[in-house]
Amino acid sequence: MKSLTKIAALVAIAIFSANVYAQKSITDKTVKIEVKGTPHDWVMISNSGTFTGTMGGNAIDNVKFTTGAESLKSTKKMMPGKMNSLAYEALKTDKHANITFTATSLPVGKSNVTGNLTIAGTTKSISLPVNVVKSGNTFTVTAGPKTVKMTDFGMKPPKYMGMGTGDEVTITVTVTTN
Repeated sequence: MKSLTKIAALVAIAIFSANVYAQKSITDKTVKIEVKGTPHDWVMISNSGTFTGTMGGNAIDNVKFTTGAESLKSTKKMMPGKMNSLAYEALKTDKHANITFTATSLPVGKSNVTGNLTIAGTTKSISLPVNVVKSGNTFTVTAGPKTVKMTDFGMKPPKYMGMGTGDEVTITVTVTTN
């Protein structure tokens, strides 16, 4: 769960980078992470993060997005507190409070963006599909779906009472900002 949260945060970073001209705090935005587990899917959502970047022509350069790993919350109605704590343990939030994504550039339009995703203190280079649509001063960015393995980020997939998530988590993020 925690690793899913961090991944979602990083994906959100890539999305937000296409939306901002300078530094901007992201609020009222949604980062949605879908985790495929056994026997049920596990979904976590965050509505906050910070983005920095420089708008240059048809791209945002020097992109950095950060979100608090514990800003990710389970949508499960049954025991959401337990689900969150299991995710935070996997994300190692006691030592690594944030999930971060950085990229050199995020172009307007459809592309695959390569950047560095840091989850649970481990940084990996990832490539993810991104679509940035500009309408006036509004940007809508969709990143993903992107599947990553929790174990690639040094995380142990969460388990509770014999059930748990799989190692692979799929991340999809959609953000609209001015």
